[in-house]
Amino acid sequence: MTLQQQNAAAIGPRNTIGATRFVSSKMFSNIFADGMALVEETANYLDGEGRDAARDLDRDAALSYAGLSMRLTTRLMQIASWLLVMRAIREEQMTYDEAAQDKYRLGTPEPDRARLDDAAHLDLLPARLMILREATAKLYERIVRIDGELFDAQMQPATPQFDAASRIATLRRVFPGE
Repeated sequence: MTLQQQNAAAIGPRNTIGATRFVSSKMFSNIFADGMALVEETANYLDGEGRDAARDLDRDAALSYAGLSMRLTTRLMQIASWLLVMRAIREEQMTYDEAAQDKYRLGTPEPDRARLDDAAHLDLLPARLMILREATAKLYERIVRIDGELFDAQMQPATPQFDAASRIATLRRVFPGE
């Protein structure tokens, strides 16, 4: 087995252990509670106060509102799905390897902030919608980072920095012929 294969093999179990520790942690419990609360809060807003606020918007602002609310809903469903997969790992209903499959992973974050910031009517949208948008974006970015730490490292073998072979090679370069 090559050194790269050994490193790749070592990374999988370390991530499995890391994932197991993460889903058993207070941090995960907090993220799960915050994420699900944000899903519920946003759904309640969009079905109630937000719907009423949208009726008072002019046509162009209402169109921006509709687009933003759809993206917000999609993003929150991605968050909820990821959180439920992590909970399934915790409850041993799913393995780490199953959760690492592409169909359970978060996609690349779409540049919706930049696209939405270019909207001509962004300043006309309800303040509460903008607060929910920001909270959702922050939570999604946090989950993307965590997801990457738990799952992406298995694709990129770690380079050993302080193993004996690399130290011997360095010594041989520094002291050739010794």
